[in-house]
Amino acid sequence: MNPHLARLAHIAQQPSRRIIGLMSGTSLDGLDVALCRLEGSGTASQLTLEQFSTVPYEDEVRTRIRRVFAQAEVSLEELTLLNAWLGKLHGQLVLDCLQSWGISPATIDAIASHGQTVYHAPQHQHQRPDYPLNATLQIGDADHLAVRTGVITISDFRQKHIAAGGEGAPLAAYGDYLLYSQAGEERLLLNLGGIANFTYLPASLNPELVFSTDVGPGNTLLDAFVRELFPGHHFDPNGEFAAAGTIHQGLLNALLAHDFFGAGLPKTTGPELFSPAYVRAAQQRSRTENISSHDLLATLTEFSAQGVKQAAELAFGPEPQAAVYVSGGGMHNPTLLRAIQRLLPACRFADTNVLGVAPDAKEAVLFAVLANETLCGSGVAIGAGRQRIPAVSLGKISLPG
Repeated sequence: MNPHLARLAHIAQQPSRRIIGLMSGTSLDGLDVALCRLEGSGTASQLTLEQFSTVPYEDEVRTRIRRVFAQAEVSLEELTLLNAWLGKLHGQLVLDCLQSWGISPATIDAIASHGQTVYHAPQHQHQRPDYPLNATLQIGDADHLAVRTGVITISDFRQKHIAAGGEGAPLAAYGDYLLYSQAGEERLLLNLGGIANFTYLPASLNPELVFSTDVGPGNTLLDAFVRELFPGHHFDPNGEFAAAGTIHQGLLNALLAHDFFGAGLPKTTGPELFSPAYVRAAQQRSRTENISSHDLLATLTEFSAQGVKQAAELAFGPEPQAAVYVSGGGMHNPTLLRAIQRLLPACRFADTNVLGVAPDAKEAVLFAVLANETLCGSGVAIGAGRQRIPAVSLGKISLPG
């Protein structure tokens, strides 16, 4: 037998596995690296987060990714080269983290790599009759990562989700259900990333009721306009720029005047739709091209909060009541958090620290959980009807040799 396949079979039969989860989101802040120990699988999964680091991307990395990120047309050569280059880079960043933690790569059972999303194309968004399907593309080749680190790597999780009837995003429902469900408590796990999404976990623990949905922009528009309007900044520090402005209702109404917000749940979207061009078109319609920088950020912050509110009301009626656990970069923006809390007054808010996982680590942890299910899980069918995703294993396996 191929020794790598023998190693794979051995890992799957162990009582526990050490898996590194990797996440690089649409905000392009850096690579989240979460070393997890996972015991068991399925609803019996037990997680210990042993180490976590976010490795900030240098400006060169961000620049290279932005050349192909959410663009209708790109250089095929650039995309091809970046796929390999980013896989090698992620492999080296994993090795750097392990060295800093004093941990040998030989003690790691697997790496779970989300890769870098460069284009997300659900059918409702691209609306091309010649391609009646959902599609998504992540780069950062896992074979390069596996060879560079010497560790079995599982990647490209979103493709099986699409093949089984989903839209490729959000994937949080799987890990959220396995790790964070609690009998007797209605929960929303709200991730404020570049695109905001939440997972609903019912108090009954009924997997048929679980779903995840995107709700609209989280930080993607805020970060884009901070970079444009406040040179030297990549995000709004503590929401200070937005807090100094006033919400412009006319512009807000124009931003919210898109079919996405009234569409049924679950749904997905991305920076392909919610781009600076989307904002500028809304400014033209509302005649707010000359709005101040602070007022624009105040309005965009309210726009992100309104997306959360409207999705919650679509799911649960005019007065949603749930325990909301927040994660993602947006949880560091108190102006955004205050806006969401104001719009959902009947909900109780906390971050995922109270659930045992640092908010910044949560997404990387979830991909470690998905890899664990690929290795030794039996699959869990989640949702029902249009929301149902069959019990499938997500991810492709790359051997290090």
